Amino acid sequence: MKTTVLAFVLASALVAGAQNASQQQPAPPAGGGQQAAGQPGQSPSGQSTQAAPEIKDPAEYNAYIGAFNQKDPNAKISALEAFLTQYPNSVMKNTALELLMATYQQTGNQAKVIDTAKRILAVDQCNLRALALLTFLSRQGVASGQNPQQLGDLTQYSGKGLECLQTAPKAAGMSDADYDKLKKQVSLIFNGGAGFAALQNKDYAHAQQYLKVAVDDQPNDLQNVYPLAMSYLTATPPDTLNGLFYIARSINLAPATAKPQIQSYGEKVYKNYHGSDDGWNDLITSAASETAPPADLATKVTKYVPPTPAQQAHSIIEGKTPDQIKSQLGFGDWELVLSAGEPPDQDAVWNVIKSVPLQMEGKVIAVNSPTELLIAGSEDDIEANRADITLTMSGPIPAARLPKPNDTFDFEGTPSSYNATPFMMMMSDGKLLKKAGEPAPKKRPVHRRPVHKSPSQ
Repeated sequence: MKTTVLAFVLASALVAGAQNASQQQPAPPAGGGQQAAGQPGQSPSGQSTQAAPEIKDPAEYNAYIGAFNQKDPNAKISALEAFLTQYPNSVMKNTALELLMATYQQTGNQAKVIDTAKRILAVDQCNLRALALLTFLSRQGVASGQNPQQLGDLTQYSGKGLECLQTAPKAAGMSDADYDKLKKQVSLIFNGGAGFAALQNKDYAHAQQYLKVAVDDQPNDLQNVYPLAMSYLTATPPDTLNGLFYIARSINLAPATAKPQIQSYGEKVYKNYHGSDDGWNDLITSAASETAPPADLATKVTKYVPPTPAQQAHSIIEGKTPDQIKSQLGFGDWELVLSAGEPPDQDAVWNVIKSVPLQMEGKVIAVNSPTELLIAGSEDDIEANRADITLTMSGPIPAARLPKPNDTFDFEGTPSSYNATPFMMMMSDGKLLKKAGEPAPKKRPVHRRPVHKSPSQ
């Protein structure tokens, strides 16, 4: 995950929070006398605030203000670290640590950002800013593949963040509006992080729950929209309709470098579900402006239901004359109709081929005797090494011409009966038309039994 505008906004909020606390800090009294504790009041906009903590010791006050006013980030870091070392129990400790965390982030020192955020949580376990940064950086490490071990941290910090959103008190010196803005920003980070972690852990129900909240809050954030799509599509069972919508939405949000891969994957899922790519581009177009699946999506993207074997069998012979059934269909077609078709369709085929000498190519599965061979005639059964014909010869086959298992040869036989399940056609008056053991023809057998395949195959 690359650094986003969201991270920048968070960093700004950290600095703003520290500034607010400092700006409400009164100047130390002359002569070092004790200053009364601050009282609740109103922000310049008229919104209620909780009184900021006050430093009563002038030396401590000057050390804090001196650190705060440093313009150079490295100088500010040194001054803040010195302040925290000299005044470990200061009332401004949390604010100083937040400012230190933000300054480390400003310098790009991620290790120190993480270390400082953990120091904050050690004294304030529900600090929303620290939890948000740790959540964000943990997710960044997992998503980039650089530190997959951070998945446990991501789960921990995002979960704690969601819990603290309900219980964390407003920071001293912060207005209601600023607090609501902060909670909205970090809620997006916590829900997105918790959902992403759940997806990595194959906890699809929680992934959908958290990521949906994040996407509803920020519909154009690809880093949450795409994982939400995957949480629907990779679940067991998948929620394909919602997944397809958010994949289509991801295509609209993705940069040019990532768009082709997402589109290829989405189109494959769409064709498997719908049976074709008809309507796929329309879904992409509509998802450009719609931020959530429309109520009528199920009527626009219908699920493909493959025909039953009986329906396939009927479509094979529908509209064909007896001569076309005999001359245009292969043995695999006849087998499908005779094994899976309705009785009228079975009769339409059987009445054409029964008692009629047929010539075809087959593969020897077994030699029961010199007068009986088990043969595979359809291409499906040839590939499966499964017999579908029992051929009774018109006379014993001479030993010199007796075929062996796996030999392919041309033969003639007259259909006399058949069993539908498992399919087996009995043929009599069998004859070998080509000497057994000769090389098989280069052409593949033409008699393939039709079977339904998914659109992606």
